[in-house]
Order: sequence, then C-alpha cells, then structure tokens
Amino acid sequence: GRLEAVTQQMGYHPQYLDSFLKTQHYLMHMDGPLPFDCRHYIAIMAAARHQCRYLVNLHVLQFLRAGGDPQWLRGLEFIPPKLRNLNEINKILAHRPWLITKEHIEKLLKISEWSWSLAELVHAVVLLAHCHALASFVFGCGCEQDEGLGGRGSLKPLSLGNQCFCEATAGNSYSQELLRINRKRSLDSCMELDSLRERMQRIHVETEGRDEMRLLQQDREEGEGQGVEVGVQGGAEYCSDPSAGLSPLADTDGVVTGATNLACYMQDPDFGYQDFARRDEDQTQVFRVQDYSWEDHGFSLVNRLYSDIGHLLDEKFRMVDGLQSSAMAKRQGCEPSVFKRGIWNYIHCMFGIRYDDYDYAEVNQLLERMLKVYIKTVTCYPEKTNSEMFDRFWKQFKHSEKVHVNLLILEARMQAELLYALQAITQYMI
Repeated sequence: GRLEAVTQQMGYHPQYLDSFLKTQHYLMHMDGPLPFDCRHYIAIMAAARHQCRYLVNLHVLQFLRAGGDPQWLRGLEFIPPKLRNLNEINKILAHRPWLITKEHIEKLLKISEWSWSLAELVHAVVLLAHCHALASFVFGCGCEQDEGLGGRGSLKPLSLGNQCFCEATAGNSYSQELLRINRKRSLDSCMELDSLRERMQRIHVETEGRDEMRLLQQDREEGEGQGVEVGVQGGAEYCSDPSAGLSPLADTDGVVTGATNLACYMQDPDFGYQDFARRDEDQTQVFRVQDYSWEDHGFSLVNRLYSDIGHLLDEKFRMVDGLQSSAMAKRQGCEPSVFKRGIWNYIHCMFGIRYDDYDYAEVNQLLERMLKVYIKTVTCYPEKTNSEMFDRFWKQFKHSEKVHVNLLILEARMQAELLYALQAITQYMI
C-alpha cells in the first residue's frame, strides 16, 4: 500500500522526496478535517479521472485499512451524497480548472444535511489537486507500467552514471537508505540491463525510420511555425496547442488497459482538457498571478483553514524550484533558473495563468517541440503518455533530469489547480 515506484523515481532528488513524503503523510494520515476513509476515497475519485490504476489500487487498499465501507468501492452510486457532490469540482479541477467559480463552492457549502464545512472543503481540494498532479508524475515516469512485463519502468537503469547525488548529503536517513539500495540494485543488474539495451536498440533501429517519416509528414501538414505561441487577440491571451496532429496524442487506443473498470468512480467520463483559449472562440478571462498568487493569497488562506498544510505545500514548491539542473539547462544553452521558469510558466500558460513580467517568446526558444509535446501530454492528459513519446524526446537527458522535469510538472500543475480553487473560495468568502 505504499508508493514504492513513485519514491524510487523521486529518490533521485532526496530532499524533494523527503518534502513530498511529509506532505503525503500529513494529507492522508495526520489530524485533519476529513475522516481517513473519506480521504482515500477522494484520492480514488481524483486518480480515476486520469485512469491511473496505480493510484486507484493504492488508495483502495488504504481505504479498506482505514475501515472504509467495501460497498463504496462499487462506485459513486454507493457513496454518501456529500462525497458524491464533490464529483463536479473533481472533474473541473482535473481538466479545466479555470471553469471553477464561487457558485461551485457555494453549492457545496450551502446549509443542508450534506453540506461541507470550509475546512473540509479545503482539505478535499488539496487532496484532489495533489492526486491529479501525482497521476501526471506516475504516468510521466512510467510508474503505471512498472509492474507489467515490458513496461517503461523495467527498462530504466538505476546506474551510477544516471544518479543525481546533488542533494544526497543533506537527505534524511530514509533518502540515504533509498540511494544505497538504488546503487546496489544498479550494480546487481548490470548484465541484465546490457541485454535489455541491446534488444531495445535493435527494436529502435527497426522502427526509427518509419517513425521519422510519419512525424515529418505530420510536421508538413501542420505547417511552419507550429509551437507554443502566446499572444493577444481581442484583448485576451491565448496559448496554442503544440501537439495538434501528433499520433501519440490522437491515438488513445490501448493506452490504459481495462480502464472501463475505473468508470464506476467517474461521472461524465468524456469531459477532458480543452485548450484554455482557442483562436476561433470567445476568449476566457486570463488568470493574472499579480492579482492572486500563492505567496500573497493562497498560502495564508489554505493554512488558516487547514492548519500547517500551507507550510508543507510551500516547502514542496520551494524545494522543486531549488533542485539543481545545471547540466539540463546547459544543454539548452541557458541558466538553470531560466530553463525551469520556462517549463513552469509554459505549464501555467496551458491553464490560463499569466505572468505579466515574463516574455513568453522565451518558451519557444528554450523548449524544443518534442519536449513541449511531452510536457503538455503529461500535464493535461497524462493517461495518453506512451513509451514512444517518452523515448523520442528524452534522448539527451539523464534519468535524474527526466525525473526533475516531471517534478516540475507535478508541482506547477498542483499549484495551478490550487490557485483557481482557492481564488473561488476567497470570492465566496468575500
């Protein structure tokens, strides 16, 4: 019932792992407004939105251990109306968080037999955002496939050359032990990994030519200039889709096996991500960080209604921002802080969050096209991430750098969802 595959990947950055585990433990197991069984059921609902079997199975086990009613596992029709009423904001936060309004909040808080308290709702919102973002990490790092034969996780070497020990000396005893285990595992499996690499190289050589021709054809169809563009039309910013027409996003057949088994935890399964603002549609109001930010507004609100969680979330945001990425940035020809900010702002752009002091032309300069395709997929529809997309754009990155980018996706996405939800709660309170 633990997050072994996730902690193994996060173990490349021990300081972040420590911060993540503290937050995870606090949300699920420490004193808080919500009963323990409800916390795990909310996590199940959140993970099911992205068809993340790894997290659903994890929280089903923990739900039962917390004394949860097994009947609830038959689906949303068998849970109390109070929990079922959370489905609407779960759906919106997971796919189009900019649609959440104070009316959604008011509906949940209205005086009735099934009403939520403000503290309970804040706890639930943090849980939803946490699990949505964690689902992105699970798919982005291949944890969903780790248990299966031939999954991406089984082909990821934990070799000394790929380890990132920049924070190892400051890590806690758990992180130090995890690193020791990873070192031993990498040495014990050298022969097996060499054999796997040889087989994968043969497969890669056979398929690369065909894949290149398909992508070139798609590039020609999409036309020149395809990429991230942020501009102004009708007085509002837009963010175009860099992945339109790419087969890894268009073809969803077989991406998640047996996904229909998770349908009982969802309503309106066809509701998914859409571009925040399309050029041919009325523009949606842009969220300006200068008007409502985590540092100046969200932190104090969430900390007041759910004691200490604000400090844990803030530490996690700061931790991912402080991770070393000099080699990764050097490959892109820029400073580490510039590269990380480009990724962070690009993710927030896809959710309609705008920084007035940032030149969005930098995104096109810093992030190559396949990197943008990968980031958008893992962020907006992680269940569509596949090994082809993962392998094609990651060639120049070390494994620790791949994990670092996925951690940036996790935290940027979580903060984006929290900003929208907490702003709606603030507007309701005002």
